Amino acid sequence: MGKVARMLMATPFTTVQSWWRKIFSAPTTDEINTLYKAWRNRFLWQRLRLWLWLALICLLSFTLRDIYGLFFPFQELQQLPEVVRTQRIVINVAMLMSILVCFALHKTKLGRHRPDLLFLGSSWSISLASQLFATLTGFALPDTIGWSLLFLSQAVLMPVCWILHLLTQVSVLVYYFGVNTALGLETPIPEHPGIYNVTFILYIFWFCTICDIGVYLYDRLQRSEFYARQELESAYQKLKVAEAKYRTIFENAVEGIFQSSPDGRYITANPALARIYGYSLVEEVTANFTDIEQFYVDPNRRAEFVRLMEKYGRVSEFESQIYRRDGSIVWISEKAYAVRDEQGKLLYYEGLIEDITQRKQTEEELRVFFHAVSHDLRNPVLGTLMVLKNLLNQGAGTGEQGTGGREQGGNSSPLPPAPRPSTSFQSPIPVSRSILERMIQSSDRQLNLINSLMETHISEMQGVVLQRQTVQLLAVVEAAIADLEPLLEQNQAKLTNLVSADLPLVNADPTQLWRVFSNLIVNALKHNPPELLLTINATHKDDKIYCTVSDNGVGISQQQSDRLFDLYFRGASIRNSVSLGLGLYLCKQIIHAHGGEIGVNSALDAGATFWFTLPIS
Repeated sequence: MGKVARMLMATPFTTVQSWWRKIFSAPTTDEINTLYKAWRNRFLWQRLRLWLWLALICLLSFTLRDIYGLFFPFQELQQLPEVVRTQRIVINVAMLMSILVCFALHKTKLGRHRPDLLFLGSSWSISLASQLFATLTGFALPDTIGWSLLFLSQAVLMPVCWILHLLTQVSVLVYYFGVNTALGLETPIPEHPGIYNVTFILYIFWFCTICDIGVYLYDRLQRSEFYARQELESAYQKLKVAEAKYRTIFENAVEGIFQSSPDGRYITANPALARIYGYSLVEEVTANFTDIEQFYVDPNRRAEFVRLMEKYGRVSEFESQIYRRDGSIVWISEKAYAVRDEQGKLLYYEGLIEDITQRKQTEEELRVFFHAVSHDLRNPVLGTLMVLKNLLNQGAGTGEQGTGGREQGGNSSPLPPAPRPSTSFQSPIPVSRSILERMIQSSDRQLNLINSLMETHISEMQGVVLQRQTVQLLAVVEAAIADLEPLLEQNQAKLTNLVSADLPLVNADPTQLWRVFSNLIVNALKHNPPELLLTINATHKDDKIYCTVSDNGVGISQQQSDRLFDLYFRGASIRNSVSLGLGLYLCKQIIHAHGGEIGVNSALDAGATFWFTLPIS
């Protein structure tokens, strides 16, 4: 039964304890900070002045009553002892003097910095004055009206720091019950001479309790409101800082930033957008652009913009030509998305506009440049290569002139005819076969450089074009190995092919995959000494084919590995090569076009493993 009783009592006890901690627990360190203390002291100091004025007026009213009662006695005061009736004026004057002293202290530095001490001093000077007088006179004075007015006025006008209110009340009650009990004094009231009057005690207890609870709750409310204001002010300051920061970004952005309505008006615009359109002020853009469509060189571009927005909700790299204010034409690229409300209704378009005129001009210049490379450099190299090969085949080492002819090589365009010998008499110039072979090798390297440069440009501008078909990976690898057999023999390299015929088929471009394997093998031969050991392997992992080309060569540093697939990057260990470093870059472009990934695992003096993945589906 004892255990059951304790369990039954535990729940209400725990509830009361939790409520008590929640209501009367000491504020946490985070709650009480310097700012709130400073605010509370300032509030207490300001309200203390108002309370002193009210106390002064209240005491003056009672003093005037006592003075009037000397000449015209009040019936209600006849029950009081003679000494109390005659000496009340002296008590009131003493309390008035203490109030004036508090007024003087209120204006001092001490009063400003320690209003709590001034609060206690002024309260005790009023509440204890009558008690001291009664003690000296020889009786106990239960000043119910005076204490009620004092505690109530303090709770109403200065409802902060409930501990101060409790101290003033406890001090007076301890004096009244403690000193009077110790001295054995009684009250001058004939009906209730004892100081322990149950009704009086209950009244004072609940009056003080209600005042203290009211002060505590108000103080707690003020604290919460204060912290809420602080957080709001902090959030507002952060918002202002963020707004200023993003306003600076908005105003100083290089790209044009806009919001446009569905009917073709600019709602907001930044200075960069105004400059793109040839205006000096943003207001001119928002005011004059009532129909954005009229600024497109091709009026259908705005309709296409709206169509893409309705279909996808955003556009990217939307390139168009527009008219500027002065009538000139520039290229722009738009990135935008549609902003809708919670119901899905279109509100406006928001995005960026970039002036790409210079980029377009550069692209055009590059197009002309690569056209020149194709026709003005590639064709002469093809012609020279054809002549050198004809001379080699016809025994140029003996000094005989080669005759013209046409060779069909692996290049995309036919070789031009060999130049005919001059009609004027010239002595034959003997050329050794080794020199002629080196000239042919040099021409081959020049042709490979030109072809790689053009392929890189095409992949950069248009991306890698794939002719997909069902491919067996083993056949592609064997074809690449067969084509590179002379190069492998020349470098005394040994290649092991571990690719299995049982691998799943892949949907890929066999020619482009052949280039990847060929480039990786040639790259390994370029960067390593002769007698290299190469291994090609491919395994099935999940929904991908994982391919590797490994060697036991000198390896690659981490710094080089991070940049190995970058455009025009060349390793420091290439032997006797004038390549531009485009092979690995093209490999990356091809593998990415197939939807795979490519990388390298290596370390110095530990060989290298180039790997790439190919999706099966």
